[in-house]
Amino acid sequence: MEKAVVNKAVKRRLILALLTCMLLSLLLAACGGGTEGASGGGGDTGSKILLYNNVREPTSLDPPIGFDQVSYDILNNAMEGMTRLGKDQSPEPAMASEWKVSEDGLQYTFTLRDGVQWSNGEPVKASDFEFAWKRMLDPKTASSAATLAYVFKGAEAFNSGKGTADDVQVKATDDKTLEVTLAQPAPWLLSMLANPAFFPVPQKTVESNPNWTAEADTFVSNGPFRISQWNHDSELKMVKNDKYWDAANVKLDGVTFKMINDSNTEYQLYQSGELHIAGVPADMSDQLFSEGKVNVQDSAGTYFYRFNTTMKPFDNAKIRKAFALAVDRQKIVDLVVKQKQKPAGGFVSYGLKEPDGRDFREVGGDLITFDAAQAKSLLAEGMKEAGYSTLPEVTLTYNTNDLHQKIAETLQAMFKENLGVDVKLAGKEGKVLTAEQKQLQLQFSRSSWLPDFADPINFLDIFESKSPNNRTGWSNAEYDKLIQAAYQETDEAKRYDLMHQAEKILMDEAPIMPMYFYDSAYLQSDKLVDVVRHPYGYMDFKWADLK
Repeated sequence: MEKAVVNKAVKRRLILALLTCMLLSLLLAACGGGTEGASGGGGDTGSKILLYNNVREPTSLDPPIGFDQVSYDILNNAMEGMTRLGKDQSPEPAMASEWKVSEDGLQYTFTLRDGVQWSNGEPVKASDFEFAWKRMLDPKTASSAATLAYVFKGAEAFNSGKGTADDVQVKATDDKTLEVTLAQPAPWLLSMLANPAFFPVPQKTVESNPNWTAEADTFVSNGPFRISQWNHDSELKMVKNDKYWDAANVKLDGVTFKMINDSNTEYQLYQSGELHIAGVPADMSDQLFSEGKVNVQDSAGTYFYRFNTTMKPFDNAKIRKAFALAVDRQKIVDLVVKQKQKPAGGFVSYGLKEPDGRDFREVGGDLITFDAAQAKSLLAEGMKEAGYSTLPEVTLTYNTNDLHQKIAETLQAMFKENLGVDVKLAGKEGKVLTAEQKQLQLQFSRSSWLPDFADPINFLDIFESKSPNNRTGWSNAEYDKLIQAAYQETDEAKRYDLMHQAEKILMDEAPIMPMYFYDSAYLQSDKLVDVVRHPYGYMDFKWADLK
């Protein structure tokens, strides 16, 4: 009898314990529901999910189409090319295990790694690279990145409709071998092949579904992460790709790319732990810099405006130059942007070394400076040439973002003060602005250029007459001649001299108005380590970790 009583007591205690555990579990789930895990995870306590603001929806995750930072920062983590920029910014073997280069520098033979796979389990083949690069060059694709591939023999003819895909000297000789013949030596080729425009695409998938990049469940990748969820215009989630050849060195469980197009909101989310990285809001810049909380790292690229030289009054070079000279770039950097950037005295940014070791920008010097008196004089001359007694109405268009708006408003005030010109402002969503800019529908519009590889030619060749990246309507035969000569020149000192001559024409003719050179000023959680920010590339989370 006594034993029976004891058993009942034990059972009651066990039931109470189980109920207590269940209640605790429910409470923990309720507290954690919908939040990130202890290490920034996606709902699983302890999972390592990096939270990053991509600012806006990617333009496209089709490698030859995206061609902007908001697309390529994602692609650089979801996919991989023959090479990958390493932690020291040099190209390293990636999908390719090795390559051989002929003595004349015109022939490259790439060998793929054993067992590389797409995220759907299919093998990555050399033919996927051949297909991808020829697809980028196909005029039907209309890729803005296509001109980068003109270094391949036969590429320009195919892209311009004067040749065929078979003329392009890129050939998969078997599943693991890709042979490439160049039209001219390209010392930057291995760095350029790390650019997302040159990522392979899964031929079978692309041919069966032209919209394969539009949704998470159809997207196929071959990089450190794969896309698991995509809530358009809100966030895109990635998880570690267990089929990636170097998965053992990927420490994060995933990355969530949020899309927040306001720097103050971004900062608030960083403060609350909902982002691991944030930019520096201009109105808090002085405080955050003085507190030593801001990281500043070399970057590359130029913030600038494009004049539409096919629209009045900017079909007149003197009027364009007048607007460019009327801007005090140092004030904009110091009082508006406030992130320690350098004012742009040319188009090519700092960090590119001449053959003798000097910096290209320092050798070229300031080709455009603030000069209100000269600006007024040039405006008067230009108006006289064009027969204007009153300047036609001018509208400056910027893509909607609080910083771009502040800069535009500051420019508006400077044009009024220094030229006596009233300029209207118009904000447009980024994709719309880019599309209209390409169609030459905007008179005067905000832009930026992030180089695709570390060479001045990649800044300057975008303003060749035939370049789809020109977007100004400007054409100059002497400029085109200098760029083509630079491509053919094998003597590096002479090549750099040709590029300096070209940049001087660009600044004298002023189809663009450079503002400042980018750097990377950011806030980053102490928990996050080993993020690689490539000055001449894109954000790389392959080696990142959350402690």
